[in-house]
Amino acid sequence: MLRRMRKLQSGDTIIEVLFAVSVFSLIAVGAVLIMNQGISSAQKALEITQVRQQIDAQAEALRYAHHSYVMSIGTDTGGSAEWGNIRARAKAPEAITVFGNASGSSLCDDVPEGAFVMNARTGMLSMSVEPRSISSSQPGYSSPPYAKVTYNGNQLIQADGIWIEAAASAGSGGIGYTDFHIRACWESPGAGPAMTLGTIVRLYEPAL
Repeated sequence: MLRRMRKLQSGDTIIEVLFAVSVFSLIAVGAVLIMNQGISSAQKALEITQVRQQIDAQAEALRYAHHSYVMSIGTDTGGSAEWGNIRARAKAPEAITVFGNASGSSLCDDVPEGAFVMNARTGMLSMSVEPRSISSSQPGYSSPPYAKVTYNGNQLIQADGIWIEAAASAGSGGIGYTDFHIRACWESPGAGPAMTLGTIVRLYEPAL
């Protein structure tokens, strides 16, 4: 009888307890890792959406300036002068930098020479604000969470990690055009390598 009571009252061994704790720890760590990956993916998706909106705004500003230029032909509306300022920034196609390899280290270290940015709220070339890179290596500089253009009212005051390079080409049949390479590069918090996004807008010179 005494032996039976002792057998019924016996608890788990230390090995069984350690095994249970180990299994619980593995499950808990795995759940935390999965949750962190989900948060990181959501953060990246949000940043890409925000940067895509910034790039689209730059593209629309270029199209607006080009449309104003076309509509101003034969008139004195000033659209021709504004488009002339933009076209003056154009390089030869072979002078356009290879996106994602502007320097030997971080992808976001350098904004190429001759790059510019548009004021998307006025549809005009920004003459006073030059685009600058997003780089955590710059002392005393707090990087924004993604590449963006900052405004104060309708006045463009800062362009971080987003820029435009223009390449002028003769085109086939003598019809000239300009390719505008709109690029963005930013360092996502905790994401490791720099993130890049870009597009090309081709605008043709009107046949006169």
